[in-house]
Amino acid sequence: MKNYPKVTVLMLTYNGKHLLEESLTSYLHNDYQNFTITVIDNGSYDGTYTFIKEQFPQVEIIRSEHNLGYAGGINFGLAYAFNQDDTTYVLLTNNDVKADKRLIRELVKIAEEDEKNGFVTGKVYFYDNPTVLQTVGKKSDPVRWNGGHIGNREKDNGQYDEVSERFFADDIYMLVSRKLYEEIGGMKTLFFFQAEDYEWQARAKTVGYKIMYTPFAKLWHKVSMTIGKDSSFKAFYDAKNPMLVVLLHKSPQFFKRYFWLHVRSDIVHDSMVFLKRGKVTNALARWQGLFSGIKWGFKNKKLSMRHFI
Repeated sequence: MKNYPKVTVLMLTYNGKHLLEESLTSYLHNDYQNFTITVIDNGSYDGTYTFIKEQFPQVEIIRSEHNLGYAGGINFGLAYAFNQDDTTYVLLTNNDVKADKRLIRELVKIAEEDEKNGFVTGKVYFYDNPTVLQTVGKKSDPVRWNGGHIGNREKDNGQYDEVSERFFADDIYMLVSRKLYEEIGGMKTLFFFQAEDYEWQARAKTVGYKIMYTPFAKLWHKVSMTIGKDSSFKAFYDAKNPMLVVLLHKSPQFFKRYFWLHVRSDIVHDSMVFLKRGKVTNALARWQGLFSGIKWGFKNKKLSMRHFI
């Protein structure tokens, strides 16, 4: 690579001090020649700010005194990187990861091929099972729109070793271009947590941006270390936010098909599973998330009866 456009690695953390040493060290060992790392301390009270200052003086840290949510925290970092740090690309990354040393280089290589390559991601492996894939992007779904993860729980035997466009992608890590940010802005804070990356990508696709995948960028992910895999907080937003993305971007007819599948499969079914496991608060959170989304839709005049019947 002859040119090395500036990359800012943005790592959002909330009380994740215990995760930062390995993740930051792995990024600092990247072989790309023009990058900086900025940690976004999203209202932590576990000593994250002092830890970074003392243990990683080469890493910049910006802090919000209050938890802005995932979307708000990311937007805080994006505004800093693109408006103050004068970067060409931002690499958004989780804090519970270990990055391969060529990760930044390989992402930038694909982004530089076409200015419409607005998002670039790569292979994500399970940290505890390092040859098994968690995701290599997402496929489309005729009813849900955002389909499941490609490659999930498959051993990596080279079956996803071609650079290709993806329908959607998880934001465990993804390179984002300045051009995309200047055209459509950042994430919608409406979502606070969950599906904000999905909506951002959907919005970008409407103006011609592509989501690209390269098999040569690799990362290992510890999975849901900040809020846990099975929290009522997550259950609430999993019920609410994907529904709002479909509401905002698809037709009433599409939403109607989605909604009734969502109720059957994600609300009723999952609630029963939670109840059988004794997780009453999770079951209740599913229903609360559903009705919160419906309430938002009617209040903001996005929903009508034709979305349901």
